[in-house]
Amino acid sequence: QVQLVESGGGLVQAGGSLRLSCVASGSIVRFNAMGWYRQAPGKQRELVAGITRDGKTNYDDSVKGRFTVSRDNAKNTVYLQMNSLKPEDTAVYYCTARQTVLRPTGPYESDYWGQGTQVTVSS
Repeated sequence: QVQLVESGGGLVQAGGSLRLSCVASGSIVRFNAMGWYRQAPGKQRELVAGITRDGKTNYDDSVKGRFTVSRDNAKNTVYLQMNSLKPEDTAVYYCTARQTVLRPTGPYESDYWGQGTQVTVSS
């Protein structure tokens, strides 16, 4: 089993910064993509940022230029540096990771999620 634990959320004023961390533990073989989603009240969960094992990144347009995703493969950790925060960034942020294992029957992908961390940006 694999567990993802997020930290770093909290309350911050508009224009401020926060850094989220997500540490994975358990039966880890090798994570492919890792990243962050968020869900605001009454809205669907949406992708914030993703990063491949070799460091390729993608971002939602709403956070480009303000957020930076990074990872440390040796520590099985993914980060999200959030700058110039806006009230509309308020949401629960979830860490996610995908692992592919080669089985005799073929590749098997597993997706893992953290429990979420609240980010609240006041105006």
